[in-house]
Amino acid sequence: MSVRVEAAVDSFAAALAAQAAGVHRMELCGPLQQGGTTPSAGLIARCLERLLVSVHVLVRPRVGDFVYTDDEFEIMKRDIAVAKELGADGVVIGILTPDGEVDADRLAELHAVASPLHVGFHRAFDSVTDQDEALELLVSLQFDTILTSGAAPTATEGTARLKRLVERADDRIGIIAGGSIDAANAGALIKATGVQIVHGRSFEGLAAAVAGL
Repeated sequence: MSVRVEAAVDSFAAALAAQAAGVHRMELCGPLQQGGTTPSAGLIARCLERLLVSVHVLVRPRVGDFVYTDDEFEIMKRDIAVAKELGADGVVIGILTPDGEVDADRLAELHAVASPLHVGFHRAFDSVTDQDEALELLVSLQFDTILTSGAAPTATEGTARLKRLVERADDRIGIIAGGSIDAANAGALIKATGVQIVHGRSFEGLAAAVAGL
């Protein structure tokens, strides 16, 4: 399987540019300067109308940590339902407990709302206390992908951990490498880790850089 590129975008113009740059799918977000939150229904709808590539919607009710109140959890459920109704190909979510573990009960509820869409776990994974345990739990919850830098500030710095996660996942769940990935460093990262999907905001030239790997 050839390496795929996912672009993180927060506007319609950026989505069009990413598609023109040859990316394979989008993670559609609200303002990325703040780390990304749930995008508007209007932006989701317009992208789905105009884009030919797969569109996955980030569902994150606010910036900050990933421990959410009951009200925020209800907002997430409704946002997933909206994305699903609009025709999104997938959603990207993440909830942790105050102890830094994957919140299995709430994630199971969100997964049920999202089904049969593709469901990914975002970089809240880099805030868990035990990534091996978290990976196994996400496999049991039937998540499709995990976005991670290997718990490092950048994916390049997390190379060793990413390689171990790819090996542990063993085709049971997809590992997406993210964290300051661009056309200059993607090839070396892919060769060192075996990861099959890379995620980046700096998507110009990224698809061309990984073509044939």
